[in-house]
Amino acid sequence: MARKKVIEIVLDTETTGLDYTKEKLVEFAAVRLENGKIKDEFQTLINPQQHIRKSSIAIHGITQEMVADAPTESEAIPKILEFMGDYPMVAHNAIFDYSFINEAAKRVTGHGINNERIDTQQMFKEVFPDLESHGLNALTEKFKVDLTNRHRAMGDTMGLALAYPKLKKLYLQKYDWENKELENVEYLFERYLRIQNAITTMQSELQDLKSVFKLYFELGGKSVTSEEGDLLVFNSKPTFGYNFDEVKPILEEIGALSKAARLNTGFIDRLVNGRSLDEEKKEIIRNARTELTETRNVQIIKNNKQ
Repeated sequence: MARKKVIEIVLDTETTGLDYTKEKLVEFAAVRLENGKIKDEFQTLINPQQHIRKSSIAIHGITQEMVADAPTESEAIPKILEFMGDYPMVAHNAIFDYSFINEAAKRVTGHGINNERIDTQQMFKEVFPDLESHGLNALTEKFKVDLTNRHRAMGDTMGLALAYPKLKKLYLQKYDWENKELENVEYLFERYLRIQNAITTMQSELQDLKSVFKLYFELGGKSVTSEEGDLLVFNSKPTFGYNFDEVKPILEEIGALSKAARLNTGFIDRLVNGRSLDEEKKEIIRNARTELTETRNVQIIKNNKQ
């Protein structure tokens, strides 16, 4: 029996900014995978006919001069949609690329795209949840793929296209195992809670042991060496609180404010979606967005029985 042909479109985009409702595409690149093998490719610069933000140029290096003679959105989108067809689109943090292509398609054709969205970042997190980073660099490094011309659409696309089949194989193996366990979900939930309780207990036990170690050192105890050669020592480091309004001018002057103070993004989102700010201020905040991501989580709501 002939093997079924599986076609997927691996793609990446570069844009004028990060808000897909107002910013536009400046570059699109894609490759056509057939059963995991690269069979065709397509790329184009796009003249957005609007300003490219300096923060975006700093990332992808595409300037107004570079796109001055490129196809406009209305010229490029039909070719992009033709290459994509109705095949699944594969991208790292796919919601970003999907949102920009979808908005452009609606402007040019009057309707959005319906392609299945495959997010390799979510797949990567599923397969390797213990890694510190799940960005494209981490993915290509994990599968020993050379990522050249980083942050240009075709460079990122090629790197992803070479890593994706390897990631997909592991992901499907994990997915197959998960499907086989679906009929046991009630038992697995009880098992999960037991493990969670055991971890909580062990964390409490570890804290109790650390309290004994702390007392030991405070009473003058010396460092302790285990049979394996691990060393138990005691460190004391003072920390201070600071009046933010007083130190802010100094931090700004030396260019360290962004390192010293981190935004509460949840609070900022609530401000933009709430009623306490006028539309002008909300617009300023929207224009300051630096990332669009999608989070999917399972939540456990405890039954607080007394």
